Order: sequence, then C-alpha cells, then structure tokens
Amino acid sequence: MKQNIAIIPARGGSKEIPRKNLKFIYGKPLLAHSIEAAKSSTCIEQVIVSTDDEEIAGVAEKYGAEVVMRPESLSTDDSPSEEALIHTVETLERTASLEIGFIVFLQATSPIRPVGVIDKCLKKLRENNGDSLLTVTLDHLFYWREEQGAGKSVHNYQVRPMRQQAEKEDLIYKENGSIYIMKRDILMKERNRLGGKIILFPMRYEDSFGIDSKFDFWLTERVFEWNNLEK
Repeated sequence: MKQNIAIIPARGGSKEIPRKNLKFIYGKPLLAHSIEAAKSSTCIEQVIVSTDDEEIAGVAEKYGAEVVMRPESLSTDDSPSEEALIHTVETLERTASLEIGFIVFLQATSPIRPVGVIDKCLKKLRENNGDSLLTVTLDHLFYWREEQGAGKSVHNYQVRPMRQQAEKEDLIYKENGSIYIMKRDILMKERNRLGGKIILFPMRYEDSFGIDSKFDFWLTERVFEWNNLEK
C-alpha cells in the first residue's frame, strides 16, 4: 500500500539569519513548527527532515521526525529544493523499500499553518483528480514593470475594479510557499514540485508568511501572537 510522506528540507547554512532553522520563534525552533504541522495530519504516515547538519538532525528527531542526511553538494545556496526531495525519495525507496503515494513538501521557513490544512489540501487534490497542489494567497495588488525606462502595467491601469466586483476568473493568486503536494511520479518525472494537473488551495493572508529576513522573523512572531488572540 502506498504511503503519503512529508519532507521538510532544512539545511544548516543561511546568509541573512545564521542558523535560521534552529532559531526560536514563538517558543520553539523554527523547524519544529513544520514538523508538528506534518505530524498533526491524519493523512501522512511518515515525516522526514532532509538536512546536511547534525544539530538540525538532532532537533528534528527530538520533535518526532525521521532524518535523511544529504550531501553538502545538495545543500548549497544554489541547490533547488527539488534536489533534496528527490534525494530523500531515492534514499527511502532504496533503504526502506517504501512505496510512496503523495509527497507533502513543507518549507521550514513557512511556520504558520492552520490546524487541519494539510489534510484539506490532500482532500482537494484527490477530489479534483489533481497531480500536484500548491497553497496560494489572493493578491489584490496592481503590478508594474519597467521597460526601456518607462513604466508598463501588467494589468489595465485604466480599469481598477473594486475587490467586491472582481469575477472569479479575474482573481489573481500568488504562491505563499506554505504547502506543496505532488504525486511521487510527478516529482521523479518532472524533477519539479509541480506538474500535471495543478490544483490551487487558497489560504488567508494571515497564514501566508515566509521567513527570509530578520524583519520577516519579527513580523511572523507578531502574526503568531495575533492568531493566538483570534482563537
């Protein structure tokens, strides 16, 4: 029987925030939030942290995840996350004879996920016969680019509909980096987290924060506090 697994890549290096994945946020290491989210899912049989760092491995095991150590060559600043995902799948299939169904890819830098959201994502993916899924956030902004020294609008700047007037097909979403789900065969064939029929799962703005800078870290902790007040 195929098993669904969660993979959380967490390397030791980080330029903007040294040892970012181990830095405490809202009472626990950043990495721990994603591990706990994966373990709370009723649809995930195995939670794996892919890392090149022994200290991160220790924290991962403390919070109940299994660990796959990856080589430094797959842990550079330029290494795409897909390399860590593929390495983990190949390792598990070689050493544990595991037959994998869906892969839930969680980024440690996106620690805020509502309770039950992973299971809801898997349910929507199955109900829509999808091959992969990503979480998104509704975006109401107007985008511009500069071409040959002049501003060029991505949208029609002469028409600015109110949010309430927007038709469903006109809504624009942005990736929030919180949850990606893919069939095992999609990952291995496409060498990408997305492929085949792609399903969108909208999330609230308040649940869509990723951490890349010190300001992000401060802001995300404030969002944790806000969400706790809202309960």
